Amino acid sequence: MRALKFLRRTAMAAMPDPAPSRWRYRVQRLWLTPLFRAMVRTGLPICFLGGSVLWYVADTARLEGLIDKATEVRRAVEERPEFMITLVSIDGASDELSLDIQEVLPIDLPVSQFALDLNELKQLLEELGPIQSADVRIKPGGLLTIDVIERSPAVVWRSREAVELLANDGHRVKAVASASARPDLPQVAGLGAEDHIPEALRLLRAASPLADRLVGLQRIGARRWDVVLEDDIRIMLPTEQPKRALDRAMALHASQDVFNRDIVAIDYRNAERPTLRMRPAARTEWRRIKDIELMANEGGNR
Repeated sequence: MRALKFLRRTAMAAMPDPAPSRWRYRVQRLWLTPLFRAMVRTGLPICFLGGSVLWYVADTARLEGLIDKATEVRRAVEERPEFMITLVSIDGASDELSLDIQEVLPIDLPVSQFALDLNELKQLLEELGPIQSADVRIKPGGLLTIDVIERSPAVVWRSREAVELLANDGHRVKAVASASARPDLPQVAGLGAEDHIPEALRLLRAASPLADRLVGLQRIGARRWDVVLEDDIRIMLPTEQPKRALDRAMALHASQDVFNRDIVAIDYRNAERPTLRMRPAARTEWRRIKDIELMANEGGNR
């Protein structure tokens, strides 16, 4: 019986302890932590890979070799025939404007489409005065298409430096040798006239009853307009509400044919008290008639 008990105690002593050791317990607890598992599974490989890359590129010669190789690969892809621009098509522009576009475009054909910034080209073209809008696209077959909408000249602007055609929004279209180059367009002149073209066009439309005698508009003192007719007859408009004053002048002409008389100007600068200015010969004749009427009245009173 004693021998049996001794054998039992010996067998139990030889069996391993099922409880983990202290360090093994700590490792198991750490492994149950999501952050620790992520660091082991993801963080360590990334750190090893990053360290390897840093070690490799720490050598300047190897780094330059990598850059050169990447540049060669990129150039080989960008300069493939299917990516090369070989033709430029310009639509919607006159011959003169087409030549201007070709001069300003920073393109030497053939060129890779990856070397072109279409938005930059569009902005560059729209900075040209004659172009209202531009659309730049790349089409299959190595074709760069440029569709432009030209500004139409609305007036001839005469400044001290040059004679230019302006669009209805005041943008410069092009310079001309003289106003006679576009006799079909009205003229504007004076300091600051180019900054008020929309207002000038409204006044020109209001003066359409005198279109056959209309020369143009002159900006006076950079603040108001004079309507200039043939024989230097002027309608002097006020700073405020010039169109209203011009409408009144047109109504006066319609009722009394005033601009076919021997006058110099109608002054509407004071809207409450417009003034009619006659030529010297007309003033002399008017005074002579008044003197005759006065003498006739005096004789009748006697």
